[in-house]
Amino acid sequence: MASISFELDALLQQLGQAGKRLSDIGAAEGAAGNLSICVREPVEVVSRFPSMQRIDLPVPAPDLAGATLIVTGSGRRLRDVIEAPESNLACIVVEAGGRTGKMFSAPDCPFKRVTSEFNSHLAVHHDQMRSKEIELHAVLHGQPVHLTYLSHIPDYQDELYLNRHLLRWQPETILNFPEGIGVLPFMLPGSAQLTVETMLTLREHRIVIWSRHGVMARAEGSIFHALDLIEYAETAAHYEYLNLTLGEPGGGLSPEHIREISASWNVRQRLF
Repeated sequence: MASISFELDALLQQLGQAGKRLSDIGAAEGAAGNLSICVREPVEVVSRFPSMQRIDLPVPAPDLAGATLIVTGSGRRLRDVIEAPESNLACIVVEAGGRTGKMFSAPDCPFKRVTSEFNSHLAVHHDQMRSKEIELHAVLHGQPVHLTYLSHIPDYQDELYLNRHLLRWQPETILNFPEGIGVLPFMLPGSAQLTVETMLTLREHRIVIWSRHGVMARAEGSIFHALDLIEYAETAAHYEYLNLTLGEPGGGLSPEHIREISASWNVRQRLF
Protein backbone atom coordinates (compact mmCIF):
# COMPACT_ATOMS: atom_id res chain seq x y z
CA MET A 1 0.00 0.00 0.00
CA ALA A 2 1.28 3.48 -0.88
CA SER A 3 2.20 5.75 1.98
CA ILE A 4 -0.01 8.74 2.63
CA SER A 5 2.59 11.00 1.00
CA PHE A 6 1.94 9.29 -2.31
CA GLU A 7 -1.85 9.07 -2.26
CA LEU A 8 -3.23 10.00 -5.65
CA ASP A 9 -5.46 12.88 -4.50
CA ALA A 10 -2.55 14.61 -2.76
CA LEU A 11 -0.28 14.18 -5.79
CA LEU A 12 -2.91 15.58 -8.15
CA GLN A 13 -3.41 18.58 -5.87
CA GLN A 14 0.32 19.28 -5.84
CA LEU A 15 0.56 18.99 -9.62
CA GLY A 16 -2.36 21.37 -9.99
CA GLN A 17 -0.84 23.93 -7.65
CA ALA A 18 2.48 23.78 -9.48
CA GLY A 19 0.81 24.15 -12.87
CA LYS A 20 -1.22 27.13 -11.71
CA ARG A 21 1.84 28.83 -10.25
CA LEU A 22 3.80 28.38 -13.48
CA SER A 23 0.90 29.95 -15.34
CA ASP A 24 0.61 32.78 -12.81
CA ILE A 25 4.25 33.80 -13.28
CA GLY A 26 3.91 33.83 -17.05
CA ALA A 27 5.84 30.61 -17.65
CA ALA A 28 3.01 28.58 -19.18
CA GLU A 29 0.98 30.66 -21.58
CA GLY A 30 -1.78 28.79 -23.40
CA ALA A 31 -0.77 25.16 -23.70
CA ALA A 32 2.92 25.88 -23.14
CA GLY A 33 4.78 24.00 -20.42
CA ASN A 34 4.43 20.50 -19.07
CA LEU A 35 5.07 18.64 -15.84
CA SER A 36 5.46 15.16 -14.48
CA ILE A 37 6.27 13.22 -11.36
CA CYS A 38 7.59 9.68 -11.03
CA VAL A 39 6.74 7.69 -7.91
CA ARG A 40 8.75 4.54 -7.21
CA GLU A 41 6.09 2.66 -5.29
CA PRO A 42 2.66 1.70 -6.67
CA VAL A 43 -0.05 4.36 -6.65
CA GLU A 44 -3.75 3.49 -6.90
CA VAL A 45 -4.86 5.36 -10.04
CA VAL A 46 -7.77 3.34 -11.44
CA SER A 47 -10.42 5.04 -9.30
CA ARG A 48 -9.91 8.34 -11.11
CA PHE A 49 -8.24 7.16 -14.32
CA PRO A 50 -10.10 3.92 -15.17
CA SER A 51 -9.40 3.68 -18.92
CA MET A 52 -6.23 1.78 -19.82
CA GLN A 53 -4.20 1.27 -22.95
CA ARG A 54 -0.69 -0.07 -23.50
CA ILE A 55 1.80 2.33 -25.02
CA ASP A 56 5.39 2.21 -26.21
CA LEU A 57 7.60 4.42 -24.06
CA PRO A 58 9.60 7.07 -25.96
CA VAL A 59 12.88 6.02 -24.29
CA PRO A 60 13.77 2.80 -22.46
CA ALA A 61 13.36 2.99 -18.67
CA PRO A 62 14.09 -0.52 -17.33
CA ASP A 63 15.02 0.67 -13.85
CA LEU A 64 11.58 2.27 -13.45
CA ALA A 65 9.65 -0.97 -13.89
CA GLY A 66 6.62 -0.79 -11.62
CA ALA A 67 6.93 2.95 -11.08
CA THR A 68 4.03 5.32 -11.72
CA LEU A 69 4.39 8.52 -13.70
CA ILE A 70 1.76 11.24 -13.72
CA VAL A 71 2.19 13.56 -16.69
CA THR A 72 0.32 16.30 -18.52
CA GLY A 73 -1.48 15.55 -21.74
CA SER A 74 -0.59 17.02 -25.10
CA GLY A 75 -2.10 20.44 -25.74
CA ARG A 76 -3.41 20.87 -22.21
CA ARG A 77 -3.19 24.09 -20.19
CA LEU A 78 -1.25 23.87 -16.94
CA ARG A 79 -3.59 26.37 -15.30
CA ASP A 80 -6.48 23.91 -15.75
CA VAL A 81 -4.85 20.95 -13.97
CA ILE A 82 -5.90 22.09 -10.49
CA GLU A 83 -9.60 22.24 -11.37
CA ALA A 84 -9.80 19.24 -13.71
CA PRO A 85 -6.88 16.83 -13.23
CA GLU A 86 -8.60 13.95 -15.05
CA SER A 87 -8.98 16.11 -18.17
CA ASN A 88 -5.35 17.20 -18.20
CA LEU A 89 -3.25 14.33 -16.80
CA ALA A 90 -2.53 10.67 -17.49
CA CYS A 91 -0.90 8.04 -15.29
CA ILE A 92 1.64 5.67 -16.82
CA VAL A 93 2.82 2.53 -15.04
CA VAL A 94 6.12 1.30 -16.46
CA GLU A 95 6.03 -2.39 -17.34
CA ALA A 96 8.83 -4.95 -16.92
CA GLY A 97 11.67 -4.28 -19.33
CA GLY A 98 10.95 -0.56 -19.38
CA ARG A 99 9.91 -0.31 -23.03
CA THR A 100 6.15 -0.27 -22.61
CA GLY A 101 3.70 1.09 -20.10
CA LYS A 102 0.06 1.00 -19.10
CA MET A 103 -1.44 4.46 -19.62
CA PHE A 104 -4.46 5.17 -17.43
CA SER A 105 -6.75 8.06 -18.31
CA ALA A 106 -10.28 9.30 -17.77
CA PRO A 107 -13.04 7.80 -19.94
CA ASP A 108 -13.69 11.17 -21.61
CA CYS A 109 -10.02 12.10 -21.86
CA PRO A 110 -9.70 14.98 -24.38
CA PHE A 111 -6.13 14.09 -25.47
CA LYS A 112 -4.77 10.98 -27.17
CA ARG A 113 -1.17 11.17 -25.99
CA VAL A 114 0.86 12.86 -23.29
CA THR A 115 3.11 15.86 -23.83
CA SER A 116 5.54 15.78 -26.74
CA GLU A 117 8.32 16.48 -24.22
CA PHE A 118 7.63 13.19 -22.40
CA ASN A 119 10.80 11.71 -23.86
CA SER A 120 12.89 14.27 -21.94
CA HIS A 121 10.83 13.86 -18.78
CA LEU A 122 11.14 10.07 -18.81
CA ALA A 123 14.85 10.11 -19.63
CA VAL A 124 15.59 12.48 -16.74
CA HIS A 125 13.44 10.51 -14.28
CA HIS A 126 15.15 7.27 -15.24
CA ASP A 127 18.65 8.72 -15.17
CA GLN A 128 18.18 10.24 -11.73
CA MET A 129 16.27 7.39 -10.09
CA ARG A 130 18.18 4.37 -11.38
CA SER A 131 21.26 4.98 -9.24
CA LYS A 132 19.73 6.76 -6.24
CA GLU A 133 17.22 5.91 -3.54
CA ILE A 134 14.66 8.44 -4.73
CA GLU A 135 11.02 7.69 -3.97
CA LEU A 136 9.54 10.65 -5.86
CA HIS A 137 11.14 12.69 -8.63
CA ALA A 138 9.63 15.74 -10.35
CA VAL A 139 10.32 17.43 -13.68
CA LEU A 140 8.91 20.77 -14.83
CA HIS A 141 9.19 22.52 -18.17
CA GLY A 142 8.11 26.13 -18.53
CA GLN A 143 8.84 29.23 -20.58
CA PRO A 144 9.53 32.02 -18.06
CA VAL A 145 9.57 35.34 -19.89
CA HIS A 146 12.87 36.81 -18.70
CA LEU A 147 14.92 33.63 -18.75
CA THR A 148 13.63 32.78 -22.20
CA TYR A 149 14.24 36.30 -23.50
CA LEU A 150 17.83 36.40 -22.24
CA SER A 151 18.48 33.04 -23.89
CA HIS A 152 17.93 34.73 -27.26
CA ILE A 153 20.97 36.97 -26.61
CA PRO A 154 24.26 35.31 -27.64
CA ASP A 155 26.18 36.34 -24.49
CA TYR A 156 23.64 34.56 -22.28
CA GLN A 157 23.97 31.35 -24.28
CA ASP A 158 27.42 31.04 -22.70
CA GLU A 159 26.95 29.15 -19.43
CA LEU A 160 29.62 30.91 -17.39
CA TYR A 161 28.57 34.36 -18.58
CA LEU A 162 24.93 33.68 -17.78
CA ASN A 163 25.64 32.34 -14.31
CA ARG A 164 27.96 35.15 -13.31
CA HIS A 165 25.39 37.70 -14.42
CA LEU A 166 22.26 36.04 -13.00
CA LEU A 167 23.55 34.71 -9.69
CA ARG A 168 24.83 38.11 -8.57
CA TRP A 169 21.47 39.69 -7.75
CA GLN A 170 20.42 38.02 -4.50
CA PRO A 171 22.35 36.22 -1.74
CA GLU A 172 19.94 33.27 -1.91
CA THR A 173 20.68 32.52 -5.54
CA ILE A 174 24.14 31.00 -5.14
CA LEU A 175 22.80 28.89 -2.26
CA ASN A 176 20.14 27.41 -4.54
CA PHE A 177 22.39 27.04 -7.57
CA PRO A 178 25.90 26.28 -6.28
CA GLU A 179 26.53 24.22 -9.43
CA GLY A 180 25.01 26.96 -11.58
CA ILE A 181 22.27 26.92 -14.19
CA GLY A 182 22.88 24.70 -17.20
CA VAL A 183 22.57 26.13 -20.69
CA LEU A 184 21.93 24.28 -23.95
CA PRO A 185 21.83 25.74 -27.47
CA PHE A 186 18.58 25.67 -29.36
CA MET A 187 17.50 22.16 -30.31
CA LEU A 188 14.32 21.01 -31.97
CA PRO A 189 11.61 20.68 -29.31
CA GLY A 190 10.76 17.07 -28.59
CA SER A 191 13.81 15.79 -30.46
CA ALA A 192 16.03 12.88 -29.45
CA GLN A 193 19.00 15.24 -29.35
CA LEU A 194 17.26 17.52 -26.86
CA THR A 195 16.33 14.51 -24.73
CA VAL A 196 19.90 13.22 -24.49
CA GLU A 197 21.53 16.62 -23.91
CA THR A 198 18.95 17.54 -21.28
CA MET A 199 19.47 14.28 -19.41
CA LEU A 200 23.25 14.74 -19.41
CA THR A 201 23.09 18.40 -18.35
CA LEU A 202 20.69 17.65 -15.50
CA ARG A 203 23.21 15.22 -14.06
CA GLU A 204 25.33 18.23 -13.12
CA HIS A 205 22.61 20.88 -12.70
CA ARG A 206 19.12 21.06 -11.25
CA ILE A 207 17.82 23.38 -13.94
CA VAL A 208 18.73 23.85 -17.59
CA ILE A 209 17.88 26.61 -20.04
CA TRP A 210 16.82 25.46 -23.48
CA SER A 211 18.02 28.48 -25.45
CA ARG A 212 15.26 30.26 -27.35
CA HIS A 213 12.70 27.88 -25.82
CA GLY A 214 12.42 27.75 -22.02
CA VAL A 215 13.72 25.80 -19.04
CA MET A 216 13.49 22.36 -17.47
CA ALA A 217 13.99 21.77 -13.75
CA ARG A 218 14.18 18.58 -11.70
CA ALA A 219 13.91 17.87 -7.99
CA GLU A 220 13.61 15.03 -5.51
CA GLY A 221 10.81 14.63 -3.00
CA SER A 222 8.34 17.28 -4.17
CA ILE A 223 7.29 19.04 -7.33
CA PHE A 224 7.39 22.27 -5.34
CA HIS A 225 11.18 22.00 -5.08
CA ALA A 226 11.43 22.04 -8.88
CA LEU A 227 8.97 24.92 -9.02
CA ASP A 228 11.10 26.89 -6.55
CA LEU A 229 14.13 26.50 -8.80
CA ILE A 230 12.28 28.00 -11.74
CA GLU A 231 11.07 30.90 -9.60
CA TYR A 232 14.57 31.61 -8.25
CA ALA A 233 16.09 31.51 -11.73
CA GLU A 234 13.35 33.63 -13.28
CA THR A 235 13.67 36.24 -10.53
CA ALA A 236 17.41 36.45 -11.19
CA ALA A 237 16.73 36.87 -14.90
CA HIS A 238 14.19 39.60 -14.14
CA TYR A 239 16.82 41.56 -12.19
CA GLU A 240 19.25 41.13 -15.07
CA TYR A 241 16.64 42.29 -17.58
CA LEU A 242 15.86 45.37 -15.49
CA ASN A 243 19.55 46.20 -15.29
CA LEU A 244 19.91 45.90 -19.06
CA THR A 245 16.92 48.16 -19.73
CA LEU A 246 18.37 50.84 -17.43
CA GLY A 247 21.78 50.82 -19.06
CA GLU A 248 23.40 48.49 -16.53
CA PRO A 249 23.84 50.90 -13.60
CA GLY A 250 23.95 48.06 -11.05
CA GLY A 251 26.75 45.62 -10.49
CA GLY A 252 25.01 43.25 -8.14
CA LEU A 253 26.89 41.33 -5.50
CA SER A 254 30.62 41.26 -6.11
CA PRO A 255 32.51 37.96 -6.50
CA GLU A 256 33.98 38.64 -3.05
CA HIS A 257 30.46 39.00 -1.60
CA ILE A 258 29.37 35.74 -3.16
CA ARG A 259 32.45 33.88 -1.97
CA GLU A 260 31.80 35.23 1.53
CA ILE A 261 28.18 34.05 1.40
CA SER A 262 29.26 30.64 0.13
CA ALA A 263 31.86 30.26 2.87
CA SER A 264 29.39 31.28 5.56
CA TRP A 265 26.89 28.64 4.43
CA ASN A 266 29.54 26.03 3.63
CA VAL A 267 28.48 25.98 -0.04
CA ARG A 268 31.01 24.73 -2.54
CA GLN A 269 30.85 26.59 -5.84
CA ARG A 270 33.27 27.32 -8.66
CA LEU A 271 31.49 30.10 -10.48
CA PHE A 272 32.94 33.09 -8.60
